[in-house]
Amino acid sequence: MIRHIKILFLVFAVTVLGSCELDLLDNPNAVTESNANVNFILNSIELSYAGNFNGFSDPGMRLTRMLNQGAGIYDNAVSPNGTNGLWSNSYAGVMADVNAIIPLAEKGELFVHAGIARTIRAMVLMNLVDAYGDVPLSQAIDPSNFNPNADKGADVYAAALADLNKATENFAAKSKGGATGDLFYAGNVDRWVRLVNAIKLKYHLNLRLVNKAGSTSAINALVAENKLISTAAENFTFKYGTNLTNPDTRHPRYGGQYGPTGGGDYQSNSYMGHMYNSKGFPDPRMRFYFYRQTVRNPTDVNQLRCITNQKPAHYREADIFCLPTTVGYWGRDHLSNEGIPPDGLLRTAWGLYPAGGLYDNNAGIGVSLGAGAGGAGIHPMMMRSFVDFMLAESALTLGTTGDPKALLKSAVEKSMADVRAVALGTSEAGKIATFEAAQGIVWATEVTKYVDKVLADYDAATTPDAKLNIIASEYWVALHGNGIEAYNMYRRTGKPDNQQLALEPNPGPFVRSYYYPLDYVTRNKNAKQKTNATVQVFWDTNPANNFIR
Repeated sequence: MIRHIKILFLVFAVTVLGSCELDLLDNPNAVTESNANVNFILNSIELSYAGNFNGFSDPGMRLTRMLNQGAGIYDNAVSPNGTNGLWSNSYAGVMADVNAIIPLAEKGELFVHAGIARTIRAMVLMNLVDAYGDVPLSQAIDPSNFNPNADKGADVYAAALADLNKATENFAAKSKGGATGDLFYAGNVDRWVRLVNAIKLKYHLNLRLVNKAGSTSAINALVAENKLISTAAENFTFKYGTNLTNPDTRHPRYGGQYGPTGGGDYQSNSYMGHMYNSKGFPDPRMRFYFYRQTVRNPTDVNQLRCITNQKPAHYREADIFCLPTTVGYWGRDHLSNEGIPPDGLLRTAWGLYPAGGLYDNNAGIGVSLGAGAGGAGIHPMMMRSFVDFMLAESALTLGTTGDPKALLKSAVEKSMADVRAVALGTSEAGKIATFEAAQGIVWATEVTKYVDKVLADYDAATTPDAKLNIIASEYWVALHGNGIEAYNMYRRTGKPDNQQLALEPNPGPFVRSYYYPLDYVTRNKNAKQKTNATVQVFWDTNPANNFIR
């Protein structure tokens, strides 16, 4: 979860006493309309949402092979104990604060505040449904009801859309002031409107399997309105700093890996292997995504046991096993849950994008506290490239406005540009320039080579399903750091196909939704735990066996 210390939004009134009398019926610590500062509340909502995003993103990355999932079997990947904090963040954190700020903001005609709050609540509601399915809403955030019933996922989704529509009205209203507590767009209304429309695009794309006609018309309307995220300045990201303590403002992935002994996340062998091998040359983004602490493959079995093992019998010929390359990319295979050897300063680490780590210039030295950009990374919540990838999928599968191939090209180019721009905006910029000059790397040439290969593969694909796989594969790579959209896309499309199999031959069925948190099912007498994690959310109507295990 986000390591910021949550900014306290209670404003305590200083009482000037003109006598010795004190009205003991008034609680001086209570938040009331007269003492609550809406800018502080908005700041709290946005900080909480950064943690909400990270919490929902993590299992999505692991399930879709963007990051190692070390659970052994799928049923353990979404343990009921694993998301208690995320559930609390969603309800007691973000949504409670949203409920508090909206009446205050609207009474004060601070409509930008209200619009931002509604937008964030809509994102949280969609995250909850996408992860769990049916969740409480109509009876939630009620201090008199400790046992709220769950609402149907479709109804909660509809409430999220209503929030987005109302947010649009708020942004169009004449507000008395900008939202000075806005950490994302600094109160820029046009950018918030474009984000709302991008979320609506995601909403309707997720619904395409259950409401094809409605999704088609709604997405066409969004395209015609021409108010979607399209420029780098409109990217919806949460930006981290480099402060170590009081508060720790570093990217949480950086904080978990860049220390004296390294450690932290294992990267996904299949993800790194795909980026290194699938085009016949490495993806230009690899040096920004991953930092190799060694540029040579290990030879010590005590460091990496699998180097002396045979590829599992159930693996296909094309499946990567143990090491994805010969040049030090060192992660783990899907669902590998073996013990931790002394490889904390050897395994491949999070790089410069999005975690604010080190740029990979072949140095091959271990991570350390403060190394690289010091944690000044981002959460890529909704990027302009994501919008074009979604439009490409929609144009191909629904026939909505736009040429899928042209949208695919635009999406890849925008991803390349934005990854590089984030990297060059850090303290690692000089290192990047020095390394590229020494190696004779011309970025524009590398991007053109990559894009040409993607488009050639797209043209060579002979079926819509094969073309969809190329769009989804490129979206998957561009989503580095965002497991929410990767998990949604995987369930929505079943792509990318040919994903690495689980290390165990019988990992159980693929996770279609998360178990409810243990706190929720043990403290709420009306809550009922799922029988298993194969329960599908309402918009996921794909066959039960549609996913590589």
